[in-house]
Amino acid sequence: MRAVVVLAAGERPRRGRVPAPVPGPHQALVRVTRTAACASAVRAAAARPEGPRAFPLVPGHGGHGPVVALGPGVTGVRIGDELGSTWVASACGTCALCLTGHESLCPAVAVTGVTVHGSWADLMLVDTRYAARVPGGCDPVAAAAVLSGGVSAVRALRSTGAQAGQWLVVSGIGDVGHQAVQHAVARGVRVVAVDDDEGRLALARKHGAELTVNAAAQDASREVRTRTDGGAHAALLTGAAPDVRDALALVRPGGTLTLTGVPAGTLPLGVPALVGRGLTVRGATPGDRRDAVEALDLLARGVVEPTVTVRPFDAVESALADLEAGAVEGSLVLDLSD
Repeated sequence: MRAVVVLAAGERPRRGRVPAPVPGPHQALVRVTRTAACASAVRAAAARPEGPRAFPLVPGHGGHGPVVALGPGVTGVRIGDELGSTWVASACGTCALCLTGHESLCPAVAVTGVTVHGSWADLMLVDTRYAARVPGGCDPVAAAAVLSGGVSAVRALRSTGAQAGQWLVVSGIGDVGHQAVQHAVARGVRVVAVDDDEGRLALARKHGAELTVNAAAQDASREVRTRTDGGAHAALLTGAAPDVRDALALVRPGGTLTLTGVPAGTLPLGVPALVGRGLTVRGATPGDRRDAVEALDLLARGVVEPTVTVRPFDAVESALADLEAGAVEGSLVLDLSD
């Protein structure tokens, strides 16, 4: 079957052909029709592995399509059901982390496209106990974007603790950021979008951001503090955030700073400032099946609608180059439906 593969740690993904997988216990074989493509998937697949994993590796998560075969022990899933993959491929399901909604931190977690084969292929395996069910009527392109950036946005937004009527800074209006703006607005949260590109700031306004700040032309932290009467209640820095050095200055005393997708740069954490201002700094994992249910439900009901750039699967190399160059509006989705 067609696939994008990473042949060894540190190498870039490339197109190739690999044997079609066969479903094992609790697994379904899914014919991928659309799959998300994000920068984190490229970096994670090619990074030097912390533990053993098999190469060649098929990267990618956020793929979906109809089930075409089932392995032994599968219940509640039939041929033809629409299933999708998220960052968490599976976990132990019994440890304290799994039982408290933190499957992505489970010591036994399997990560789609990183420790097990992912969705950048004609066919993929999913664990039916952890796979996302795509509701009927969802736009297939939008569903792929939501299974990646949307799931991460839901988890990250929850981590900020931002409530209706409060100010939230979303810094970096890319795949996760533009969806986080929509999810926040849907919850009644007031959004300040920060980026260094006017096109991405226009995208944030399109999706409901009340205020926008161009970090390339303005002192972002000073502008946010002025326009929100002392700083935001919370800030979310995505992997596309333009600058993180002054991120703590975005929030007011008692505020929360959440990071997701590994923003570039160094965040200085002065202990006196953290203690004296009562700040909270936390990292948000990419999300799991609970976040997928919420994100897909909001998509199915038309509450959120991601902006998506679609490219054919056979143009994956140029699509990934555009992604890394910041030339993709919103989320990038690869089309394998032909």
